[in-house]
Amino acid sequence: MFRIGCHLSVSGGYEAMGKDALAIGANTFQFFTRNPRGGSAKAIDEKDIEKFLQLAKAHDLGSFLAHAPYTMNICAADAHIRKFALDMMVDDLQRMEYFPDSCYNFHPGSHVKQGVDVGIRFIIDALNEALRAEQTTTVLLETMAGKGSEIGRSFEELRTILDGVRISEKMGVCMDTCHIYDAGYDIVNNLDGVIDEFDRVIGLERLKAIHLNDSKNPFESHKDRHETIGNGSLGIETVTRVINHPKLKHLPFYLETPNELPGYAEEIKLLKSLYTAG
Repeated sequence: MFRIGCHLSVSGGYEAMGKDALAIGANTFQFFTRNPRGGSAKAIDEKDIEKFLQLAKAHDLGSFLAHAPYTMNICAADAHIRKFALDMMVDDLQRMEYFPDSCYNFHPGSHVKQGVDVGIRFIIDALNEALRAEQTTTVLLETMAGKGSEIGRSFEELRTILDGVRISEKMGVCMDTCHIYDAGYDIVNNLDGVIDEFDRVIGLERLKAIHLNDSKNPFESHKDRHETIGNGSLGIETVTRVINHPKLKHLPFYLETPNELPGYAEEIKLLKSLYTAG
């Protein structure tokens, strides 16, 4: 099954979000766990979640992906910011248990002039404190474009983090097509080679989700600016190869393009027409 969706707002509740997904032709979606530019989270409404889970079961909505807020920098130089980030992650993972066997994606963070090695050590320490053996949620490291002091610009950096996490079976990776192209992985001209490199360095069994985005910027720009599908430097041919690649097509795809619901509906319709079943 082609699992395709987009990023939806949880502000109206989970049931409303599920109805939005169905209205635009999606069969999965991504959502922020809390204010993406802050840290506050709405109180859990168990009745709303129950209605949403019933809706999801009835309409085969699945493979939900939660996204941590952008303010969550667990490798910041400031210890108070790291503690704030860790507390958010712990709370988010507790909330995610209302949606069993889902995924939780986060940006590894920025080391803020401390150096990559120090930043990676902070990330590993935080994950080792936050993860629990009994959780059903898989935590995903996102591939990053490499702007500023971002960690996660290379497969090797992500592998180093994964190697340091004790409960490694609860960890995976979310590949962002805009980010990896901006980071220097040429999926336009060498998609097979990039996938093989990911498999060699990290292992394809770790790849759990794909953020499907075009890019406003040229190759290896390290800028991270998403574009609508087919209107950026990746182009529709590359996107088509990505969603139909035999090593990727079974994964859930999540659009993060600069769109509102009508634009997402058009992109989902287009992508469904380009996807080859089997």
